[in-house]
Amino acid sequence: MSNYTYSEPRGLRLSVIKASPNNIILKEINKNVASGVDTGINGGFFYSSDLLSIAVNNDIPACGVAGAYGSGWYNEKYARGTLVWDRSTGVYSVQVVKSAAELDVSDRSNYWAQGGISMSLQDDANWEAVATAQGMPNMTGSTYRTALIWNSGFNIWLVISEEACTAKAFRGAVKYLVGSGTIVDGIFLDSGGSTQMKCTENTFSGDGRSVVQMIAIITP
Repeated sequence: MSNYTYSEPRGLRLSVIKASPNNIILKEINKNVASGVDTGINGGFFYSSDLLSIAVNNDIPACGVAGAYGSGWYNEKYARGTLVWDRSTGVYSVQVVKSAAELDVSDRSNYWAQGGISMSLQDDANWEAVATAQGMPNMTGSTYRTALIWNSGFNIWLVISEEACTAKAFRGAVKYLVGSGTIVDGIFLDSGGSTQMKCTENTFSGDGRSVVQMIAIITP
């Protein structure tokens, strides 16, 4: 049995993996997600071999050591929306930080945190200003998109759009098409050619490029 469920909501072409947050691990891969063996989607922003978004498991960055450049310890240049799952308290949050050292968690040996850009799904009036302040790339252009969101049932949802769209169109589709109205909040992840997914039901390789890091489902 798999530790996730897959769906394709009607409307904008979304592909969705739903899982438990306790079955998520943030991994360095340095290849295309579709070419690997792990189920999941692409993760944070990167340049060359350096990860430029926070990606930490239990205070250990996915791509190196705490405090090192390119390791997944920092959201480079900007304080950015970082989705945190605090396992000890069973609480999600989006925290706007530059460094994993700033994260507010109850137990630093029992959480994960993935950096991206705030979607502000409960704030339709201000989400664009927030995303712009966090350095959102290609806000209005049409491109593939990726997001990590959660719902009121404490599920985590890994979402990609295989149809090119604006950030606004993608956010709207995520909010109204995923989770039957139960979605709470989430983050945009790296997108464009970096939008990638791998599961038994679907493989999407973006433009074929390698990415540094992915959000993977722990298999039984």
